Amino acid sequence: MRVVEIMRAGGPEVLEIVERLLPQPGPGEVLVQVLAASVNRPDIQQRRGLYPPPPGVTDVPGLDAAGRVVAVGEGVARPRVGDAVCALANGGAYADFLVVPAIQCMPVPAGLSFIEAASLPEAFFTAWNNIIWLGRLGEGETLLVQGGTSGVGMAGIQMAKLLRNARVFATASSAEKRAACLELGADAVFDYREDWASAIRAHAGEHCLDVALDAQAGPYVQQQLDLMAMDGRIVFIASHQGETAEVNIRDLVRRRLTLTGSTLRPRSSAYKGSIATALVEEVWPLLESGKIVTRVHAVFALDEVREAHALLDANEQLGKVVLVMDQAQAAERP
Repeated sequence: MRVVEIMRAGGPEVLEIVERLLPQPGPGEVLVQVLAASVNRPDIQQRRGLYPPPPGVTDVPGLDAAGRVVAVGEGVARPRVGDAVCALANGGAYADFLVVPAIQCMPVPAGLSFIEAASLPEAFFTAWNNIIWLGRLGEGETLLVQGGTSGVGMAGIQMAKLLRNARVFATASSAEKRAACLELGADAVFDYREDWASAIRAHAGEHCLDVALDAQAGPYVQQQLDLMAMDGRIVFIASHQGETAEVNIRDLVRRRLTLTGSTLRPRSSAYKGSIATALVEEVWPLLESGKIVTRVHAVFALDEVREAHALLDANEQLGKVVLVMDQAQAAERP
């Protein structure tokens, strides 16, 4: 089978397509013929040498995929051979075939293509884990999503509005991206290249946020703490603006604020399976009804993987970037 290898740390030019032996599913696993796999920020960081896979995980990049089950390991009752699934992989989705724990697989939502389904797992798993579980977003609370047009941001805006009736603020860099956030349900969107914290304060007042989802950290941390209501929570999923921050501990104690964060990739299959179950029960019906949507910005053939990575490097996408192994099959709605 074809796989994408990262030959060394570097730019998109270090990605090569090579051949490897077909993997076989072990107990509790399934073998999926991959028809589409999305490109995510962790893949970019892995290519740059900044996000190595956990011990025992394949070096082939790719965290989510959609396709059909072609074999199942011992003890697997579902999914079955022939089922159309999308899955959160631990790695290895940039390939013709992928072995993945069965409990990390979900059915392709009715009405969606394999391309659209491949855009779902990493973004929706991450949004659910960090906004619903770690952020404990409550009914009618106010959420700030930093980077509203990232895959996680778009999933988070919609889930917060439809599942928690939240007031949602977001940040984005361009007028087009800010308009997209509003279309997805955000109540207000601010330009993060400007003084976004003052703009939020002017719009909603002091201490207006209950939860913030942040991939920036650095100087953003204290600015977000200043905007937090009593018992506010900030959840970090990356630290693009800086790995350290100086914060006012007295203010944090006085207003009972919480700083937390997570990486999902090293978590157990059981943990990820619990998220998969919750998504299928609560989010998949909204996807099938069209109340929640996924946005695919661009589709590339597997042998165009360098171009796909270059697009994310430029940060010009508005929505997900997807690789397809077979364009015609990937475009099907099973």
